[in-house]
Amino acid sequence: MGHQRGNIGFQTSLGNWYPTDGVSYTSLAQAMEDLDQAYALIADRSGSISAVRGGRVELETTATSDSTSGVDSGSASALVGWLSPTPHSSLGSPGFQHDHGTSCNYVAGSMANGIASVELVEELARIGILSFYGAAGQAPATILSSLQQLKKQLPGQPWGCNLIHSPSEPSMEDETSRILVKEQVPCVEASAFLDITEPLVRMRLQTLQRAPSGEITSSLRVMAKASRLEVARKFLSPAPPAMISSLLERREITADQAQWASSMPICDDITAEADSGGHTDNRPMATLVPAFTRLRDEIALQVPATGRVRIGAAGGLGTPDAICAALALGADYFVIGSVHQACVESGSSDVVRSMLAAAGPADVIMAPASDMFEMGVHLQVLRSGTLFGSRAKKLLELYRNYNSLDQIPAAECSRLEKDLFRMPIDQVWEQTRSFFLQREPAQVERANQDPHHQMALVFRWYLGLSSEWANCGDLERKLDYQIWCGPAMGAFNEWTRGSWLETPGTRRVADAARALLQGAAISSRYAHLLRQGLVFPPGSIDRTPVLVSESRISSMRTPS
Repeated sequence: MGHQRGNIGFQTSLGNWYPTDGVSYTSLAQAMEDLDQAYALIADRSGSISAVRGGRVELETTATSDSTSGVDSGSASALVGWLSPTPHSSLGSPGFQHDHGTSCNYVAGSMANGIASVELVEELARIGILSFYGAAGQAPATILSSLQQLKKQLPGQPWGCNLIHSPSEPSMEDETSRILVKEQVPCVEASAFLDITEPLVRMRLQTLQRAPSGEITSSLRVMAKASRLEVARKFLSPAPPAMISSLLERREITADQAQWASSMPICDDITAEADSGGHTDNRPMATLVPAFTRLRDEIALQVPATGRVRIGAAGGLGTPDAICAALALGADYFVIGSVHQACVESGSSDVVRSMLAAAGPADVIMAPASDMFEMGVHLQVLRSGTLFGSRAKKLLELYRNYNSLDQIPAAECSRLEKDLFRMPIDQVWEQTRSFFLQREPAQVERANQDPHHQMALVFRWYLGLSSEWANCGDLERKLDYQIWCGPAMGAFNEWTRGSWLETPGTRRVADAARALLQGAAISSRYAHLLRQGLVFPPGSIDRTPVLVSESRISSMRTPS
């Protein structure tokens, strides 16, 4: 990325440039990729543009459209542009990097069922990127083991784990939140929350502490993820007083923590989740990020600590230009998700990675979510190569039209048993019952009293296993794969076509992150040059990814 084809012109001259001793010349293409250095862009009398370091500049007080203005009869050249240093660390908020110990503002979001794997988190942490382990949907023992491994492998490095809202399995949310506190996870991504819950509040308040400076801080940072203003407002506000009182009465928090809670927002950062894979409301980022910023500033008038909350952007970010657009909207950091699922370190399967690598931006569909099935909540999944989307919608239709399994017409039951379950419904219920007796016994008790809930649990058997079939690469179940995916995946595929990142087997997560960061920095520079009046003919810019070695990105080295 960064090489130009064709003649690049300019509309105005900014002044004159004069050579001095020690001046170095280079091409604009090379200067664009030298992110840590500043360059003056000059044009000779033929209009040819070069990048220089050194020399003397005289700025004009008025701009002109004459390309030779400001050029005297001696050795001067027209100054037509300026490249400021644009290291990767400049893309977003310096405060975010300071607080999280990262070297840039690139965040790898959590992907459920361990798709955001231990290996993926480790690889990104080692180059200074905050990455979240995908704990959602996993058993507590698996979560605990994974967190202990990450603690051992990544001392002092940035990493975290997600806590997903689980309205259908509240005990799982409760137990996971306790594990996160006990294991001293440095950062938690709170995802899919529809409301503030007591496990979330308890986790937040138990980790509040007074710093030597007197400031109230938290040993566990919370990065919320939301797509609705009403949910964002709750995260940006202090915990509900009733929850604080209840936790204090049960002695799960101290009196000091209860007092501090009234002046602290629930989150330290909040991500505006636009058109993402998985749980999403398909919101446009262009409206969501500014709305979150305005809401933060509004609440900060009453809760000053909320003013320190940073706003992130997620959803649809699969190319450097998309990242630049998110930053231009005011995002302090940006979150990448779907793209990482197609990398070799993800917890998915080779067959899924190949399917993702072939996807286009429109090859996605909304389908009912397993964890919030009864509520009618949908998530975004891959459409091409799988029938999961249409089959899951059929299950939701049946759930809404009938009150029990016995009421479903025989012909429909036969199709379910043949195409989706591949076994009698009674056997599905027995497997489902055994699963929930171990995981959430209250669900079985409720199903015994409520046939409609029993139907929901049976349908959730298919919805839940469909993601496991995908992760383990069960070829017999390929048409039933549930693959969480947003349009960013297709955009990434288009951007990487013809490059080494096109092939699934060569997509390493650190290489993809470096290429996106490098591309975003260069795209930011191009945008700056366009605002200065430089003109790039159509097709003059090669935007293909660049393989960037770790040694070339000093700003991405893990802070010591």
